[in-house]
Amino acid sequence: MTARPRPHLPMRPAWLCRNCAAPWPCRPAQLDLVAEFYGHSIALAFYLAASMHEAIDDVHGLGLHPNLPAMHVRFLGWVSLARRPRQSHRQ
Repeated sequence: MTARPRPHLPMRPAWLCRNCAAPWPCRPAQLDLVAEFYGHSIALAFYLAASMHEAIDDVHGLGLHPNLPAMHVRFLGWVSLARRPRQSHRQ
């Protein structure tokens, strides 16, 4: 039997990856999310925006001040790269 790979999920309240300890969403998590939300980039953006707001709340809960521009880049800055290219409609 082969072991299944551990998923790259966030560990709260630090929002580090449970698998690789990188800031979440780490690169493997991004790839997993792109695959999970394939063809639904708007739903992916909503999910990540909600996650970013939860992370901001968690950082405040720890008594820290989040770097909001960095959080935006981390959670949403890469989403446009995940968009499926538009199909041209030929008649």
